Amino acid sequence: MSIYVGNLSYEVTEDELRSVFGEYGKVNRVQLPTDRETGRPRGFAFVEMASETEETSAIEALDGAEWMGRDLKVNKARPRPERSNAGGGSWGNSRRSNRRY
Repeated sequence: MSIYVGNLSYEVTEDELRSVFGEYGKVNRVQLPTDRETGRPRGFAFVEMASETEETSAIEALDGAEWMGRDLKVNKARPRPERSNAGGGSWGNSRRSNRRY
């Protein structure tokens, strides 16, 4: 399981997150997603800790805490929902395939 950390400053680094969460136990992994186009952090992260007890301690201590000028949102990460085909069908069923050239 991992922890979702939201409302992060866009200036935060993985090392800074590792340091803050390291106060509550061993940090196994930090993911700091970035925007595909700009490369800029997206304002949230995922932190995996060594045990559930350590995760719970970190969540209780850091949820709502002010850090780098922002109030953190810290909770258990939810599983990523499966992507649906938002386009309404396969490529063969799109309008483009019905055009005549």
